[in-house]
Amino acid sequence: MSNKTQQQEHNEKLVRHLYYLADAASRDTAKFVSMFADGGYFYDVAGGKKYYGNDIGMTVDVYAVAFPDMHRKLDEFYFFENVVIVELSLNGTHKGDLAMPAGTIPPTGNEIHTPCCDVFHIVNDKITSFHCYVAVPIMLAQVGVLMNLGAAFKH
Repeated sequence: MSNKTQQQEHNEKLVRHLYYLADAASRDTAKFVSMFADGGYFYDVAGGKKYYGNDIGMTVDVYAVAFPDMHRKLDEFYFFENVVIVELSLNGTHKGDLAMPAGTIPPTGNEIHTPCCDVFHIVNDKITSFHCYVAVPIMLAQVGVLMNLGAAFKH
């Protein structure tokens, strides 16, 4: 038996659908973006950048190019009022260019299973904010470039 409220169950379903739209096998960037409220944003905390409007879908597309088999393993959901927090991992094989603020990492063929924590604010069935905390040092180590990061980027 679940101890979640009806609203929490609804919000979890909404967030699970958002992840579904971002995974490689079911990717639909336009629908992903449509789940955000007007003025809503995606904050790539590690990259230090907020995305608004259609730009919200850029990170979905960047990861889809770099990891064409990208899928998310959703481990835990936590709720507080209109906030949903998700512990998850990003999983895939680095088969395409990974565009990052400092440059582009060409494919290494390595698998990633990178920890991540996402925080969502939801109002009227729309995401008003999505803060994504990817463990980038772990991802870079898994890709195989952490110890020689400067040499890994194409400029």
